[in-house]
Parts: sequence; structure tokens; C-alpha cells
Amino acid sequence: MRVVVYGVGAVGGVVAAALTRSGTDVIGIARGAQLDAIRANGLRVRAPEDEFVARFACAATPQGISFRPDDAILLTMKSQDTEAALEALRAAGVSDQPIFCFQNGVANERRALRLFDNVHGVTVMMPCSYLEPGRVSVRAAPRFGIFDIGRFPGGSDAADQALAQRLDAANFAGFVQQDVMASKYGKLLLNLGNMIEAAVGPGVDTRALRARVRAEGMAVLRHAGIRWIDVDGSDPRRDTLMITTEVPGEDRPGGSTLQSLRRGADRLESDFLNGEIALIARLHGMSAPLNSALAALGARLVRDRTGAASMTVADLEALLA
Repeated sequence: MRVVVYGVGAVGGVVAAALTRSGTDVIGIARGAQLDAIRANGLRVRAPEDEFVARFACAATPQGISFRPDDAILLTMKSQDTEAALEALRAAGVSDQPIFCFQNGVANERRALRLFDNVHGVTVMMPCSYLEPGRVSVRAAPRFGIFDIGRFPGGSDAADQALAQRLDAANFAGFVQQDVMASKYGKLLLNLGNMIEAAVGPGVDTRALRARVRAEGMAVLRHAGIRWIDVDGSDPRRDTLMITTEVPGEDRPGGSTLQSLRRGADRLESDFLNGEIALIARLHGMSAPLNSALAALGARLVRDRTGAASMTVADLEALLA
């Protein structure tokens, strides 16, 4: 198995580097300064108990890769970039290779299934950050992360087992699931607070707001008949396999949405997190005002170039009143 990591940012960078170090043949797809840095000096990974540099081949686009039948393709870009990535893969000749959606949200698998037959979901539980070109970090030990893996819309196959084994050998914990989307819906609920953190900044006590937004999300999923399993702090696997801790000498940069906003992204994944709850609610004759407001807030912060951590908790409470 060769692994193609499409999107060498935080998640993709840690996965590509760790797989490379453990002996898996990896080729990445990156862009801009990150691509230049990896080609020149490899990718440095910092963890609480580990630091290493991995060197692997990296292309600018899928057209720069001669895809093989034994490739496993990992989508590790943000959800807002998935459509263009899928079109690029099809144009590059990808057809039957398994495609694994290492992404937040629950919309990517369905989008991939429109174009490809062999689609798999992956729930990513890994606190990681893209620090600067050529450097990423992961704040977990003893394993770097936990991944639930399975076919979409359900079941599992040999490709899931093979990837889980590769991940295990690379210091991750891979679990093959027969209903991976239940795990991904649980992660969706966990990610509904990302926009709150992006608006007010890390380290601010927003537990009450997060609880309200998550309760609304749970009510929507319950009304729609959608099953989920909790993958938050109540997941017992976190107690032994993935304990979040600090990387020496580094400040905690916050979650993925906050990181995107700080990098000046022109679109946020909140449309596929809070916006997903709003969509499900509308499809089932409900409303989800809290999550709808947060999705709209993400679009406004990007449009107005307001920036991360530009609001107070009182501002946000007034918005969601």
C-alpha cells in the first residue's frame, strides 16, 4: 500500500510524517510555502515526547502523481476545499482506489461518493497544529491520535484493516468500525464549538455557550433519527491512548477554525459544522438558530476581515440571545 496524503497541513502533515517514519511509502500533495519547505528540508513534527523530521515525495497537484492500483488516498484538506480536490483526483485518473475522508464534518463522504465508488469515512481525534511552513505539532501522548475508520455509508473492508494497521505502526490508534458515520456525527457535535473559540479566542470560558449550541445540535440529530456516539472526553480510549498535553516551548494555538481564521482563510469550515446542523434542521422542518447564527458569523468574520478573537463572550451571547 502506498498512501497519498492530499493536503499536508496539520492533520495531513502529522499523518504523512509519522507514516513515513514507520516505513510506509507516502507521497503528499501540498501547496505554496509548505510544498517548498517539505521539498527542501522535509517536515518537522513536534510532540510532547517526540520530535522528528520526515522526508517524503510531495506534488503540487494530483496531476503530478502517477496513481497506482495499490494507492490509498487520504483527503486531509478542510471541507470547503473538498469539491475542487475531488474534481482534480478524477481528472488525474483516480477511479477504484480507496478514498479516506480524514476530515471534520459529515458531508465529504457523500460528495466523494458522487464521483467515486470506494469511499471511506475517518473520524479524526488528534489535537494538532500547522505552525509554519515545514513545521507541525501534535499535543497528545502516548499515541498521536485516534482514528475510527470504515466504509461509507456503512461496513468495512480489507482497505480499512490495512490502513488501521499502518496507522497503528505509526503511533496512532486505528479502529475499524461498521458504522463510522455514528462516530463522525459525534465528532460533529464536538466541533460545533469551534466557531465560538474562533470568535473569542482560546482559553476563554465558553462552556455555557458551547453546551447550548451542542444541545441544539443533539436535538436536531435526534429529531432527524441520526445516530451518534460520543467521542469527546467521555470516550474511554482517550484516558489511555491519547492524553492531551502540551508541547514544550509552544503555546496552544487553538482549534482548526481559529487557526484558519488567523491564517487569513477566505472561507471557514463552519459552513460544514454549524451549517450542517442548520441544513439537517431545515430538511426536517426545524430551525437551529444558534448554529445558523454561528455559520453566518464565520462568513461575516471572513468577509469583513475582522480576524480571530475579535469578540467578547458578551458580544457572542448577545448574538445568540
